[in-house]
Amino acid sequence: MRNQLILGLLFLSIFAAAQHPPLRVATPESVGMSSERLLRLDALLQRYVTEKRLPGVSGIVVRDGKIVWHKAFGQRDLDAKDPLQRDDIYRIASMTKAVTSVAAMMLFEEGKFSLDDPISNFIPAFKEPKVLVDYNREANTWNSVPAKSEITIRQLLNHTSGIGYGPLTNEDFKLMYEKAGVFVLSTTEDISLQENIKRLATMPLAHQPGEAWTYGLNTDVLGYLVEIWSGMSLEAFFRTRIFEPLGLKDTYFYLPDSKKDRLVPIYTESGDPKTLQKLPPQYGYDPDYPIKGAKKLYSGGAGLCSTSLDYAMFLQMLINNGEYNGHQLLGRKTIELMTSNQIGDLKMWNPADQFSLGFSLTTEKNVWRGPGSVGKIGWGGYFSTHYFADPKEKLTVVLMKQLQGDHRGGDLMPLFEAIVYGAIK
Repeated sequence: MRNQLILGLLFLSIFAAAQHPPLRVATPESVGMSSERLLRLDALLQRYVTEKRLPGVSGIVVRDGKIVWHKAFGQRDLDAKDPLQRDDIYRIASMTKAVTSVAAMMLFEEGKFSLDDPISNFIPAFKEPKVLVDYNREANTWNSVPAKSEITIRQLLNHTSGIGYGPLTNEDFKLMYEKAGVFVLSTTEDISLQENIKRLATMPLAHQPGEAWTYGLNTDVLGYLVEIWSGMSLEAFFRTRIFEPLGLKDTYFYLPDSKKDRLVPIYTESGDPKTLQKLPPQYGYDPDYPIKGAKKLYSGGAGLCSTSLDYAMFLQMLINNGEYNGHQLLGRKTIELMTSNQIGDLKMWNPADQFSLGFSLTTEKNVWRGPGSVGKIGWGGYFSTHYFADPKEKLTVVLMKQLQGDHRGGDLMPLFEAIVYGAIK
């Protein structure tokens, strides 16, 4: 009887691990999609490359845990004329935010914090925050008023804290952050995450906490909190608690030498709108940060590099209610919490958009914009990378480009989405 019980438990554990096995290639028809219609993706992406709107572009489509489309078009490097490969590596910038949000919620499940705890409980420098009234650019001085309340962890996750994003907020915040030495992207310079967040804590807020939605360095602060709660660097936590369990082999803050040749250069439009050039270094930001420099700043908001396949595996974990490859990173109820509207009626850039704990969100209020289902999550990165995951359709999609100022290919993702959803039978 005891042996039968042991065998039964062993069978159940094997069965549970097999519920969501690693992604594998399958025919579109095997998961209710059309091969013929998915070929429209090939024509679309090839057209953007042929018209020289993009140097190269790649993507992946996964349904029900099966890879049904995974291709690359164009060139990785226009100078070297290297063909773009499916496993080439991209700076995914703000797509890092989803990973950091998952890391934080893993620690939430361990009882390290409550969502409405003030962040000053863990980072005292944020005690008694101030809200900007006006800024004197010449003197680099400002007037402020005390915040009505402390910033909470929930407000970091849903971007309602009032913490700005330098130039993405406005010119005042750009100048304030530059003069304070606050970095908004990864850098080759010798500064740690802790140092960057301590500088950020001296800056005023753009608005009262919880009273508006403002995209900001919230997730970088959250990344530092992950370090405090876990006692590990953000890089070590990601690697040991997320990347290795999920089988992500090409996702890093800083690439090892063996993989640096797979990094896709960032292109930008020059003065001639018909010409693309490699992005030169800017204030505090060298595009080559993943392969040179101090390699110390682990930006939880924008620091990771990855491939379309690796990121699709991460998204599949979310689709699977927190489980993938035999590892349960998050519980089902936590996933439900993370993918619920967390900003009420506050307005984002588009008033119809809504935000959860780490992602944009499709709800009953904005599903009419389509395509997609209620519960669909998504976001993108500064250098023109995009993703979405639709739990109802068991669909995950990643589209990768490397452009700053994506005027040439900015309309590609909506067209890509329309074709993908149109291929569902």
